[in-house]
Amino acid sequence: MKHTYTIGGMTCGHCRSSVEKALNAIEGIHATVTLDPPVAIIRMDKHIPTEVLQDALSKVGDYTIEIAQNVSHNNNPDHVEMNSMHQGHDHTGMSIPLEHGHQNHDHAGGHMAHMGNLKQKFWISLIAAIPIILFSPMMGMKLPFTLSFEGSYWVVLLLASFLYFYGGWPFLTGAIGELKTKNPAMMTLISMGITVSYIYSVYAFVSNYILQVPGHRMDFFWELATLIVIMLLGHWIEMKAVGNAGNALQKMAELLPGSAHLVQPDGSINDVPLQQIQEGQHVMVKAGEKVPADGKVISGETSVNESMVTGEAKAIKKNEGTTVIGGSVNGSGSIVIEVTGTGESGYLAQVMKLVGQAQQEKSRAESISDKVAKGLFYIALIVGITAFIVWYIIDKDINIALERMVTVFIIACPHALGLAIPLVVARSTSLGATHGLLIRNRNALEKAKDISVVTMDKTGTLTEGNFRVSVVKSLSDRWSDADILKTMAAMEVHSNHPLAVGILDKAKEYKTDIPKAENVTLISGTGLSGTVSGQEAKIVTAAYLDKNAILYDKSLFNDLAGKGNSISYLLINNEVAGLIAQGDQIKPEAKRTVEELHKENITPVMLTGDNEASAKSVAERVGINDVFASLLPENKEKVILEYQHKGKTIMMVGDGVNDAPALARADIGVAIGAGTDVAIDSADVILVKSNPYDIIHFLSLAKNTSNKMVQNLWWGAGYNIIAIPLAAGVLAPVGIILSPAIGAVLMSVSTVIVAINALMLRMK
Repeated sequence: MKHTYTIGGMTCGHCRSSVEKALNAIEGIHATVTLDPPVAIIRMDKHIPTEVLQDALSKVGDYTIEIAQNVSHNNNPDHVEMNSMHQGHDHTGMSIPLEHGHQNHDHAGGHMAHMGNLKQKFWISLIAAIPIILFSPMMGMKLPFTLSFEGSYWVVLLLASFLYFYGGWPFLTGAIGELKTKNPAMMTLISMGITVSYIYSVYAFVSNYILQVPGHRMDFFWELATLIVIMLLGHWIEMKAVGNAGNALQKMAELLPGSAHLVQPDGSINDVPLQQIQEGQHVMVKAGEKVPADGKVISGETSVNESMVTGEAKAIKKNEGTTVIGGSVNGSGSIVIEVTGTGESGYLAQVMKLVGQAQQEKSRAESISDKVAKGLFYIALIVGITAFIVWYIIDKDINIALERMVTVFIIACPHALGLAIPLVVARSTSLGATHGLLIRNRNALEKAKDISVVTMDKTGTLTEGNFRVSVVKSLSDRWSDADILKTMAAMEVHSNHPLAVGILDKAKEYKTDIPKAENVTLISGTGLSGTVSGQEAKIVTAAYLDKNAILYDKSLFNDLAGKGNSISYLLINNEVAGLIAQGDQIKPEAKRTVEELHKENITPVMLTGDNEASAKSVAERVGINDVFASLLPENKEKVILEYQHKGKTIMMVGDGVNDAPALARADIGVAIGAGTDVAIDSADVILVKSNPYDIIHFLSLAKNTSNKMVQNLWWGAGYNIIAIPLAAGVLAPVGIILSPAIGAVLMSVSTVIVAINALMLRMK
């Protein structure tokens, strides 16, 4: 049994890892968890109730788990049935959480729902923090005015307690997840700061106001409140900047229809839900419909557009004995296929599996801010405990020793650290959006500086992705170009060949009056013959001309074919009258993009499902030396893996379903905005204008963004190199000690600097 569950509460790679480990610790379960989308795909040896899964997750953090929405149930109310696509499952055996129309905010696992929770948590926490800030001094700093009333310290205590458990809960549960995986990072550092602030402040409160122990003990309620509010703000800013995450697996599943026309043994046809289709059954595919499953054509003839799946620009002619792929779109003919692949054996299911695996591994990447936070956590822990021991040995006063340790822990988690990266990401995504770049994964900004290879799909990325007429040429003085077009169009009206579509579209574009063709018949494997305006006409290939020793300009043919065109010749009364060439046009910015990559010492590589001749033709014209052609989706992913095993950092640029595994596997996946939803949802960056030169703009923006991130981390946390030892009292023998008040001022200054520095980010 394999089911999909929506996971709520995951905010980072560590959360994903914690959830996955907790689920896999349950006997009889194998779980794969992804952060984008936030789902768990779980294989069960036997049925396990959702309550058991929830209990396991509750032990490692504030996570929720729910069955993917809109599923049907059998007698066991907790068991998920395979259902139709309209009920949130695909037809390949892989369950997908489906969003109807707008995102369902009832499911906390959704990115937008989680961002909404953060927004609400931030505003409520801010309201609770304001009285604390007004009634509680900043690290003991004496202000020229004091706001207080009889019992105001009780208000501060109650609000601080609420704030710690409510506003601090995401950080506390995140820290539990990090510590469970023995990988402390940002959540652990923040949790240490707020927990120490709260516990010590409660201790100070009890000593000062309840037990009334001699000597005043400074509390840190001010630091607690401001730290929680600023960290929530930073997290909210970052999530809002990155934007809503899509669901590539869902979009891929939607390529399949909800039902199929099943041909019964008696020849009758019944429409049945797609999940009921089995291998060996016969299914009719009508004109214009999506092919419901992988299969072999057993009757009929048509052309099939497989570009959504394979990336090939042109429609493919299909007749008896040829294979079709589930998810491709049928042309003008009707066919009957024998189903050869359903469920997990189907082509799309295999592609979906590759995407899911790659996304899972990619979500484990550790960000630069997590690395800094991890270092600060260990440093603060070691220095703080050491300071406590040393000061207690020297002064024999536990209050002084505690205050030194607490000051170290709090200073180690500066407010600016919570804004250092989010402010830069927000500024970067805003800049990118104005230049046609949508950044969905901020780790892409950090990795871009290390890119050494850019792999690119051909169709739709370097070329326009439209197989259309590029040349109409008369080869006889007796015929004009317009005559050639209308004569060939007259005959192609009777054809369902893929090349016919391009010719008819061209005639429609030029508003050509198409004459009537008579006696049109098929020349097997070659073209058409018929009568147009009283003249005997044929549409044939160069191979037909060679076979029948009909003279034609071979240099012209080689020139057009070398540019990736398919050439059709028109014979009138058995004489070559003209030709039409059809092909995919190279985007004007493609060559300049490749040239800029070479200047940056980045190797451009073409990965395409198209044939080798067409691929090399385009590659030569744009300046790409490394070409991999006739690739299936898994082949593209393998090429990227091979480069990565050689130590290369890879960017993949693509637009089709067949690019999705490669986009997910690459260190940075870049989708062409005019591409499929599947490709877009598998990518880290989207080129909205579908302009390949925006790859260069992204690399420039990412380089500047990465520099700003490093600068802000230094401003936000770098002063700790000096502040932590001083707070610990290493220079106390010479009379220099960093007081909590001075530490607070330094933190405030660094926060302002971080904000200003982020706003100074530029595109170039």
